[in-house]
Amino acid sequence: MASSPPNSPPFGKGYFSAPFERFIRDENSEQFPGALTLLDTVETYFDSHVDLIQRKLQKHSDRLIMKADLKLKDLRIKDLSSPVLAENLDREFKRFKLKLSTRVTSLSASWQSSKVVRTRDKVSFFFGVMTLLFSALIVGMAPQWVHVAYTIIGSYLLPLRVYIYKKRDWHYFLFDLCYYVNVLNFLFFWVFPSSPTLFVACYLLSHGSVASAVITWRNSLVFHDRDKVTTLFIHIYPPFSFTVIRHFYPNAELRFPALAAVPQLRPLHALLLSGGICKPSFRLFFSIIFVYVDRRAKIQSGQRTTSLSYLLNDKRGAIGRALSAIPPERREASFMGGQFVYALLTEMPAVFLLYDSPAWSAGFLLFIFSVTVWNGGAFYIEVFGRKFERELEALRKEIAASAARSTPTTPDSDVPPLTLDLQLEAPSSPTLSDSSKSDSDAQQSPNSQPQGISEKKDS
Repeated sequence: MASSPPNSPPFGKGYFSAPFERFIRDENSEQFPGALTLLDTVETYFDSHVDLIQRKLQKHSDRLIMKADLKLKDLRIKDLSSPVLAENLDREFKRFKLKLSTRVTSLSASWQSSKVVRTRDKVSFFFGVMTLLFSALIVGMAPQWVHVAYTIIGSYLLPLRVYIYKKRDWHYFLFDLCYYVNVLNFLFFWVFPSSPTLFVACYLLSHGSVASAVITWRNSLVFHDRDKVTTLFIHIYPPFSFTVIRHFYPNAELRFPALAAVPQLRPLHALLLSGGICKPSFRLFFSIIFVYVDRRAKIQSGQRTTSLSYLLNDKRGAIGRALSAIPPERREASFMGGQFVYALLTEMPAVFLLYDSPAWSAGFLLFIFSVTVWNGGAFYIEVFGRKFERELEALRKEIAASAARSTPTTPDSDVPPLTLDLQLEAPSSPTLSDSSKSDSDAQQSPNSQPQGISEKKDS
């Protein structure tokens, strides 16, 4: 029986290494009528993707080779041997590590400091707003507690200001008239409520020099700033408390017998008590202690600052220009004389209008408070607006510098781009908010002027 030839395989030996058009067809291929179409589709798909991947890899490889060549050219230093090149690179690397470490430390310290300042500003804002709301509620619900609230809040804010100002060598400002009047008010409330003389003096000084200082020294209602809130309290609460005691306190004569003895103010007598006796006595004490004794040397050298020295250095203000035109030996006397005239003028409304009229008194307080609100709005809009503008400008410069660093350096450059990158100065750490105190108490230098010093008054 004749043997039949063996069946040949349906595919040639080279079907994986050659295209399908080289596929060897034989008589048995008709057994797979759809095989050619399916395999051709599969190979076409994979072949195109493999080719695409190869092109991408080749392109990436060419780019890496080109960058490596550029780096080699940039790092090539003329007329330097290999040990010198290694030494330069090591020095640049150490410089980079030091700069990076300094940058991280600075950012960490700034972040922690900013967190503390933001928390303090939030606390100040909270208590400032709540004090305002509490004052409005208490005058309507229990006006007999206004002077108590004044004493409690003052017992916290005034010692705190003494501590802060003493710590920063600003404590000579504590001898201004506003603090003197607040102490007199507390003495009247709790020690001498039956003294008509002290009552008249406190009433006129609170509604005169202290209240008008809100306008003269541009006090502003800035809740997040503890120093501005304290200054506003020192100037607003005295006239507020005495207005309530005079016009809205029920049966005030029982708690403060001095009111029964002063149903009406005698203008000459009242002005003599407040402006002619109390204020000159305070000015005389101030002059003896700070002008004519050993403190004079510290003030003249700039180690300490008072209201008088501040006004003398303020060449833009009308008072500063007027005092600068006076001979030095007469400036103290001229300043005290001007303050005496100022006190008499500002006490006129209290003598002729406010003492007898609840409506005029309420309007006066509303006017004074509206000035502080306006100044506070100007502070938020103008100061924070300028600060935001500076931050935008700094950001623009930083982006421009970053774009300049990212621009590739030509191979013919004399200075290696690595050296340029390492020599860039780190941007300055973020600064605070005039939230702070315009404001940050923790960041003031010891011998600098108090922030918002225009609000520190010497009425």
